[in-house]
Amino acid sequence: MQIVSAFAQKTDTLVIHDDESRYLTNRYFLELEDPSNKILARDIINNHNFHRLKDQFPRLEYTKPITWLKFTIKNGSSQSNIPITISKTVIDEFDVYFVETTVDSNKIVSHHLRHLSSKDPGNNSNLLAQSITLVNAPLEPDSSITLFARVKSVATTVIPIQLSSADLFITRRGIENLVNGAIMGMFTIMALYNLMLFVIVGDKNYLYYSVYIVFLGATQALLLGFGNNLFSDNLELLKNYITPIMRICFGYSLLMFAGKFLRFKVNVKRPYYRFYQFLYVLYTLPLLATLYGYTQIAYNLITVAIFMTSISLIILVAILYAKGFNPAKFFIMGWGLFLLAILISISRNYGIVPYNYFTANIVVYSAITELILFSVALADQINFYRRQNTESQLAALAIAKENERLITEQNIFLENKVKDRTQELIQTNQSLSVTIDNLKSAQIQLVETEKMASLGVLTAGVAHEINNPINFVSANVNPLRLDLDELIELLGKFETAANDPDNKALLVDAKKFKHKINSDFLKEEIHSLLNGIEEGANRTAEIVQSLRTFSRIDELALTPTNINTAILSTLVILRSAIPYYIEVKPVLNNLELLNCYSGKINQALLNLINNSIQAIVAKTEHRNESITIYTHDFPDHITIEIMDTGIGMTNEVKQRIFEPFYTTKNVGEGTGLGLSIVFGIIEKHNGTIQVQSSPNIGSKFMVTLPKNLTKTEIGDLVS
Repeated sequence: MQIVSAFAQKTDTLVIHDDESRYLTNRYFLELEDPSNKILARDIINNHNFHRLKDQFPRLEYTKPITWLKFTIKNGSSQSNIPITISKTVIDEFDVYFVETTVDSNKIVSHHLRHLSSKDPGNNSNLLAQSITLVNAPLEPDSSITLFARVKSVATTVIPIQLSSADLFITRRGIENLVNGAIMGMFTIMALYNLMLFVIVGDKNYLYYSVYIVFLGATQALLLGFGNNLFSDNLELLKNYITPIMRICFGYSLLMFAGKFLRFKVNVKRPYYRFYQFLYVLYTLPLLATLYGYTQIAYNLITVAIFMTSISLIILVAILYAKGFNPAKFFIMGWGLFLLAILISISRNYGIVPYNYFTANIVVYSAITELILFSVALADQINFYRRQNTESQLAALAIAKENERLITEQNIFLENKVKDRTQELIQTNQSLSVTIDNLKSAQIQLVETEKMASLGVLTAGVAHEINNPINFVSANVNPLRLDLDELIELLGKFETAANDPDNKALLVDAKKFKHKINSDFLKEEIHSLLNGIEEGANRTAEIVQSLRTFSRIDELALTPTNINTAILSTLVILRSAIPYYIEVKPVLNNLELLNCYSGKINQALLNLINNSIQAIVAKTEHRNESITIYTHDFPDHITIEIMDTGIGMTNEVKQRIFEPFYTTKNVGEGTGLGLSIVFGIIEKHNGTIQVQSSPNIGSKFMVTLPKNLTKTEIGDLVS
């Protein structure tokens, strides 16, 4: 095989020996950019625009998605092929060409490019090559060849082209496959383990963490090249849609897990929380760009979103940790390490840091470390809340014990106080018993005094009323006796004349005596005197009848009573106590007999009417004074209204008139029990008494008594 070389600039030949692997650095290649994808393979041989790079590795970016590389290699190994690989980066196409020279039968030499594509089945048929982009360059031992490599990628990335001897390649690929399988197994086990914890514990932190592990593992699987096998027939779908969407979902799951685990909604201030929510928008933009086919823009937006998310989470977690939220410690360690790995990876893709084994695998291994630290953070969170709960329980127990001690002391203190107080109460009760007995005795004496006062009013009225007709009778007896004596003397004279008819003188004497005494006048006078005596007797009988009404004052049996008659009897008793200037106006409607304690009702009427009389007498001037008594009949009750034109009462006095021993009279003029007794009598009849009064105008007492009173016994009715 003959090799054609036409370098515009000189580079070193890359020699590969047995058990050797080397990267294609700027020492060994020249580059030709093809941003518009216009350079064809057939034109590449004679293209003199290749140039050297300052960067150690070739790099693709948004303005340079396609590049051509030109380099010479020499097979110093014992195998007849050199594997050329690109690993752990996003490559859409990787095609290798070399110039092949042929001589026909006429000895005419011709040159043409032979194509070695990464898509050739022969290049990727090796099962060990599932995580890399591989091109096998056929090259005999101790031979050299100039290769032209075309690389295309929509992502900004470094192109780490590695050339190895065939035996070393197979050995390393076996080891890498075992390591990669272990890594993916770890992701799978961690996801299932945390999902199981979610089912057992019910804490949503484990669910969000499982989702986060799934998408973190998916992005690492794509980074390790496992997607090349799954989408070997459609690598464009893998590079343009699956890979960016997995990275976007990884960002979403990270935000959800961090927000739930660190409780941003509760633990951070509102402006910070709103900025945290804004981070979701940053991932939505590349998602839209991906769905609409702007893959290059999507990759750049993903880089910006990951960078912003990393910095923001570090700041938020640092704030929480500064506030004493202890679970944030392991989170900030895990995410800080992963952030550092991402920053190194981004810097590597932009050529800021060199590409080597450490920078190529730092994201994968930091992700594993992050998984471990996040798991520790979750466990620490449980311990944190468990410690808080334990501390709360211990504090509550201490408080309970202290409360128990205080309660015990308080109970002892209270028991002693109760004993002392009980002793005091016993003594007080004994004193009160004596006082109550004395008060009862005083009350009985006062009630008896009030009875005697009422009886005095009654006696005075009766004595005055009976005295008038008795005097009237006494005054008529003597004249009647004289008239009867003269009449008897006249009858004697006529009887004597009748016994001696012959003695005419006796008859004449009798006639003279008859003329003398004026017998006609004498008869009229006798009739007049007898009428007077009869009237006095009738008035006495009326008084006696009224006395018979009040003679039942202490009866305790319900009897049918004519209330109108009771009112009139009371007026008869009080007639002598009513001054001449008071006009009494009874306006009495027809009433049914009322079932009541008649003696008690009479006493109440006596006290009320007598109270009206005294209210009028207490005035300094008297004009048109009157006491008007109304009775009204209703279906279920009757009313008695007693209106007077007395001195009236103020509101303060009106509120207290029914209190025992309350009086507005001077000392010695009343006991203050009259209206109190009236109130008790009306209350025991299940009735009511209402008062309307104004100073210097008069008062109105309205008594309501029910008709359906059936109680046959009365309690301790104040009498």
